[in-house]
Amino acid sequence: MTKLSIVIFATLFYSQVFGQIELRQKIEQLISTKKADVGVSILNLENGDSLSINGTKHYPMISVFKFHIALTVLNKVDKGELALNQKLFIKKNELLENTWSPFKKKYPNGDISISLKEALEWMISVSDNNICDILIRLVGGVEAIDHFINDSNFVIINDEEGIHKNWDAQFLNTTTPNFSNQLLKSFYKGKQLTRKSTKFLYKIMLSTSVGKNRIKGKLPPKTKVAHRTGSSFTNKEGVTGAINDIGIVELPNGNHFIISVFVHNTTETFEDGETIIADIAKATCDYYTKK
Repeated sequence: MTKLSIVIFATLFYSQVFGQIELRQKIEQLISTKKADVGVSILNLENGDSLSINGTKHYPMISVFKFHIALTVLNKVDKGELALNQKLFIKKNELLENTWSPFKKKYPNGDISISLKEALEWMISVSDNNICDILIRLVGGVEAIDHFINDSNFVIINDEEGIHKNWDAQFLNTTTPNFSNQLLKSFYKGKQLTRKSTKFLYKIMLSTSVGKNRIKGKLPPKTKVAHRTGSSFTNKEGVTGAINDIGIVELPNGNHFIISVFVHNTTETFEDGETIIADIAKATCDYYTKK
């Protein structure tokens, strides 16, 4: 190796190392004054650059688990056990009250057929809880999802109905920020599903209409973010159990970073909880754009 090569290598190495330190310090500064337990994992898809804060700690997923459910469903589609054009008959008694369900709002009387493709769109893009539980039953229950993901960093016990039974029930389904990033990477690289199914799920994650003030909140307009959110309710003491967002961000230069942020047991306002995620995503975007 020539002296010039050594200088270039050293410059790039120290730039990356100290840049990571700068980003880590920025994120730690953002969360240090917040009344919340925050888990963060960041991964640059192109160069493998990564950092995490509480990255191996388990956090409640809430609706983040709909990404894992979609993977399980589409794996069965890839194996020919299910088909995107097959019809699902949605019964009125399957549309539960007191849960987030834009589908029930549009079709309050149920008793209507939709395709599996449409069901996945309802679950991912608008985070419909009733359709989520119908899909869980379709694949064989939470045990089937646990079997497909098959990792100790992913725990699934309850469906959406179970999550809503009481305050503690929402904390039983957990994952870690680092595992979320690794699963998103594996998905994006086409290692979880066929190319067709990967493209389909990525597309509906891009069209997610909930959680606009989280990862996407402070990024430049039209930034592509394929993400999946999770939101808990707030108890009488003013504690919100979880405000989450995991996703894949496409930078203006065409590169990508994956980010998973879990905000747990926060007494910040719900809006401020979302801002924590938005600020971390913006700091990450600024860092990689500058690089």
